[in-house]
Amino acid sequence: MNLIEVGDRKTINAFHKLPYFIYKNDDCWVPPLRMMVEPLFDTQKNNTLKNGKASRWLIEKDGKIVGRIAAFVVDAYANSFDQPTGGIGFFECIDDQESANLLFDTACGWLKKVGMEAADGPINIGENFFNWGLLVDGFVQQGFGMNYNPPYYHALFENYGFKTYYEQYSYHLNITSPDLPERFWKIAEWTSKKPGYSFRQFTLKEQDELIDDFIEIYELAWKKHDNFKKIDPKEIKDMIKQSKMMIEEEFIWFVYHDGKPIAFFMMVPDLNQLFKHFRNGKLNLLKLLKLIYLKKRKVISRCRVLVMGVVPKFQKSGIESAIFYQLRQVLLKKDWYNEMELSWVGDFNPKMISIFKAVGGKHEKTHLTLRYLFDREKEFHRSPIIED
Repeated sequence: MNLIEVGDRKTINAFHKLPYFIYKNDDCWVPPLRMMVEPLFDTQKNNTLKNGKASRWLIEKDGKIVGRIAAFVVDAYANSFDQPTGGIGFFECIDDQESANLLFDTACGWLKKVGMEAADGPINIGENFFNWGLLVDGFVQQGFGMNYNPPYYHALFENYGFKTYYEQYSYHLNITSPDLPERFWKIAEWTSKKPGYSFRQFTLKEQDELIDDFIEIYELAWKKHDNFKKIDPKEIKDMIKQSKMMIEEEFIWFVYHDGKPIAFFMMVPDLNQLFKHFRNGKLNLLKLLKLIYLKKRKVISRCRVLVMGVVPKFQKSGIESAIFYQLRQVLLKKDWYNEMELSWVGDFNPKMISIFKAVGGKHEKTHLTLRYLFDREKEFHRSPIIED
């Protein structure tokens, strides 16, 4: 086997071509657009990497590229745990433990050299909205931004020594179902109309002001999370700039109480229902026109909840249900949408799990965030439960 570091046009092309070999007989896999993956490794385009570093490799066996992996360190994430922790991701490999082990050895060895003591994976460079977790249950076409992989990957990771740090659950909600819990929606409507509360839809024109409101909510709502990190407003602006194609302003809401921001909710259309028509992952002018045409034809029937946060003072007020009430009204008007994917929520967050169940969500998929401690004698701990 030959180990090849990715760095020039030829190896970058090979990095992006490998998944087409791995998934050539898998109709559930939707190829990610190359233009949404490659910039993650560019320090000029990915603001997150300006306070971090990344490297990636390929494995060649019998004259063929059979595996790939990336390793990265993001300072804010690395310093959030008991030990400095880096990340591995974008892992693809044939069903061969020897090949997988060489990839894991290489990535973990690189992380050790830059001062890390553990590796989490498979994760993304940056926020956990996208490309995060190993799929172990629910091998169907994934929603936009959700990782998909062959079932045998779980054994490749576990045989090497990775353990489950936390489980990630995705729930699905059929908006048109007559079986939705009517009592919940009545309470949600009542809560949304209580004095002092106001709801504001996101607009691109007002993004600067609303980004400040988001950061204020985020820092209060997520600071108890084990991997909480500060967010640079520029990172959010970069994400919005790169994601304009997937943003539906009516899918992003803020909640205020007496004028103060207290909650935030964001979901996006499931663009995988469009991208599945572009099997090579490249987007040229002709394909862009086709994508716009398909979107106008309203072929997207599913949306995906990316993130929801409520500041602690209001977390027992029922405001989460009021947000879902607002969104349900939007979706009832856009009647070509019939499914909402609530993805994902960690097993460390029982409060949010109970909310997803209360609105009528059904558990459909499970991903895992795995961790490998370089000191094999050190005691392993799972992600702590978020207490009230």
